[in-house]
Amino acid sequence: MSYLLRRLLTTNKLRKVGIERLTEPMHLNLASLFIAAFGNYRAKVAFDLVVRPQYAYSILRAADQALEYGISKLTIVEFGVANGAGLINMCRLAERTTKATGVQFRIVGFDTGTGLPPPTDYRDHPEQWGTGDYPMDLIKLRQRLPVNAELIIGDIAETVPAFLETLSENQPLGFAAIDVDLYTSAKAALQTLLSRPTNYLPATILYLDDIDHICTNQWAGELLAVSEFNGEMDRRKIGPYATLRSLRVFKNPQWIEHIYIAHIHDHPLRSPERPQRVEPVVIANEYI
Repeated sequence: MSYLLRRLLTTNKLRKVGIERLTEPMHLNLASLFIAAFGNYRAKVAFDLVVRPQYAYSILRAADQALEYGISKLTIVEFGVANGAGLINMCRLAERTTKATGVQFRIVGFDTGTGLPPPTDYRDHPEQWGTGDYPMDLIKLRQRLPVNAELIIGDIAETVPAFLETLSENQPLGFAAIDVDLYTSAKAALQTLLSRPTNYLPATILYLDDIDHICTNQWAGELLAVSEFNGEMDRRKIGPYATLRSLRVFKNPQWIEHIYIAHIHDHPLRSPERPQRVEPVVIANEYI
């Protein structure tokens, strides 16, 4: 609770609460007080009452999707760990999701360990970030991680291929947070979607962190990496989760616009040859 209060009392977070929360209907904010006091974890995620709701929603939704397909273990990833607060939070959210759903998690964080690499050109947004930004204390961070979490340190372009060999249909990738800032790093991170189709959920959830500053555009940064991925891949495509806002209790949070889906169209579950239901779905008609 003290950590939550410290985050809320920063200037940026107070402004965020004012814009995103206090502009919502009063009855929903009043209901939030009840949920905060008495609600279960699923309810708190629904009402954005957890730290990093974008992670909480994505991990829980991935777990629900896994259960739908009879999968009991998932891999979730954070690209761009920096000081590690996000990765530690991801571990805690995964633990709470396991208690709520029974789905187990392997958690992996990717980072250089020394901060951002030098920008290559304008596509890396050098007006926004500089070489060495966001370093980490590797020793302290590793000491804080649970046994089901690991750090992979090095150039993402060089470390992802070996990681792909560890994915399996018994523990597929369900969620990846891409917080690497640079186009070149995001391009490398998206290599993680190039393994066998069964090594992913059919709709793998992505969170693109760095797409909300004034210089964001489709010709640079993470959005360019996504655009190029879509142009290069035939049966795997990344797009925004278009209906997510309508599904949320609170409509104003900015994180909703950062949620994308990697559609694995060559997944066996998306094939017309998959086993069909014994009985067809029938819709009742109250008029006849």
